Parts: sequence; C-alpha cells; structure tokens
Amino acid sequence: MLSKVRIGSTDLSVSALCYGTNMLGTAIAQPEANAILDRFAALGGNFLDTARSYGDWIPDAPKGASERAIGAWLKGRKREDFVIATKGGLFDMRVGDYRNRVNPEDVRSDLLESLEHLGIDTIDLYWLHMDNVDAPVAPIMDMLIDAKAEGKIRWFGASNWTAARVLEANEYARGKGSEGFVALQPFWGLAKPDEAHAAQQGYVLYFEDHAEQALKDSGLAIIPYCSQSRGYFAMREKGALPEALAAFYANPANDARFEAARRIAADRGVGINDVALAYLVNQPQPTIPIFGASSPARVEESVKAAELRLSPEELAALRVG
Repeated sequence: MLSKVRIGSTDLSVSALCYGTNMLGTAIAQPEANAILDRFAALGGNFLDTARSYGDWIPDAPKGASERAIGAWLKGRKREDFVIATKGGLFDMRVGDYRNRVNPEDVRSDLLESLEHLGIDTIDLYWLHMDNVDAPVAPIMDMLIDAKAEGKIRWFGASNWTAARVLEANEYARGKGSEGFVALQPFWGLAKPDEAHAAQQGYVLYFEDHAEQALKDSGLAIIPYCSQSRGYFAMREKGALPEALAAFYANPANDARFEAARRIAADRGVGINDVALAYLVNQPQPTIPIFGASSPARVEESVKAAELRLSPEELAALRVG
C-alpha cells in the first residue's frame, strides 16, 4: 500500500506516487482507464496528474481527452478522496497555436476548460505547464492568486520553470500576502540526459543539475515527470535499447549509474526499473514521482517499487557522474 506525503505547508495529503494520465482517453480507452484507476486507488493511490492539452495530439479525440477520462471515472467516486492536478498554458495543438500561452488570459481559459472537462468545481493542484521567461511574474501570479481566492484552485505549482523564476515568483506572492508555488514538476529521473537532445525535444532543464541545490531549502515538494527515465535502464539491461532513447540518454554518467542500479537490484532481489523509481522516492527532500502505467499490473509493479527503501550509501552509489 502506498504511504501518504504532505505537500509542503498545504493541506494536501497525497500518495507517495502520482499516476500520470497522459494516455487516458486516447491510447487507453475508458474501460481500461477505469481498471487502472481502480487498482491505483485500491493500493492507496489518490494523486492524479493530467493536463488540459493531454490527448490533443490525436485529431479525432475529444478535446481534453485525459481530463474527460478522469472526470468520467470520478463520477463513481467520492471527490474528496482524490487530489486532482492538471496543467494549463501549453501550446494549443488543436488549432496549431504554438505561441507561448503563459499569460493570464490563456491560462485562465485553459483553467475553465479543465474544470469543465473534469466535471469538478475546484482543482486541488494547478500547474503552469511551462514558463514564459520574457514575461514578468507579477501578472501570472496575480491570476493564480485570484483563481485561488475564487475557489477554482486550491494550490498551484510550476512545471518546467527554472529555480530562479520560481523563487522570484514566490517572493512576489509573499509580498502580496499569499503563498506562491507549493510544488515544482521538473524533468528528473535516475538517467541523466544528453542536454542537447533533451532541449531539442522540449525538455527544459534536468532538475538534478540545474535546480536542486537552489531549491533545497525552499520547502517546495518535487513531483518529477520522466521518473523512470522512459525505461532506459530496464531496456539497456535487456540489450534492447532503442537508438533514439540511447541518444537521448547519451551521458557518460549513465554507465556508472547503470552498473550501480544493476548491482543494487541484484542485492535486493528486485528489478532495475524498481531501483530507478526508488531512487526518487528515497530522496531527502519530499519527492513524489509521476509514473505511467498501461495496465493494473504495471500499477502494482510501481507501487511495489515505491516500497523499496534505499540506504544513504545506495543513494550515493546511484548518484555518480
């Protein structure tokens, strides 16, 4: 069973893993989505992550397909039992709008659509999906603070923001007598990326290299995506590493991390992918990985991995390079 973690100074008590739902409503149809969500809930999972844009890359899918799938499932559940997180401010792929949409007007529009798709009155944790580094933080934060005051969101966080921008935004919010971002959703897993490939594919910054130390004492919860590094270590162990994935993670540090993970997995009698997920769960600062699962069995595997407790020595061995 998944234990619970409190997000910073909020009243949000969430499961030690967050289920990422980007494939629900498209690659994973509603009956299968229901089975996955049912199993996650049965194992103590209560934290779901989605986005206004998830599913919009499928032309014939309904707008906000992932959110709609969650909303349909929630109708048979007690709303208060689950912490629903969604994101706004990404490109509008439906109409080919690839300008930066992190501004008060577009984010508010996305927020209202998300509430409709999910069929709920309040979003527990609302993420800005990206940043607009050319825009001042004040209007963006004012919009989020207002949405919280209106009861449309309870708390808000930043995905793909730099540490400097998060700290600047939170300082502004404090000056307004409000709490700012309570969590950060960064790109982070045990495998370190080749930064050129990562940037080319739209991944902003690898948390461990670019934000971790700056945010160490910030009190923010860290809720990373790509938490299992797309299965890099498991596929590498099987000798079945796709060329594109090998190029994405072409970093010398991963040779040492692979050997350390394989050794720990053998010592513990678990899979190497379990060690990769446990690496984040066992971080000293509150870290709640977002994981993906295409079946109830995959949910069970990840929940089991989250129960693995790594020693400080094992964490140090994995954190090489």
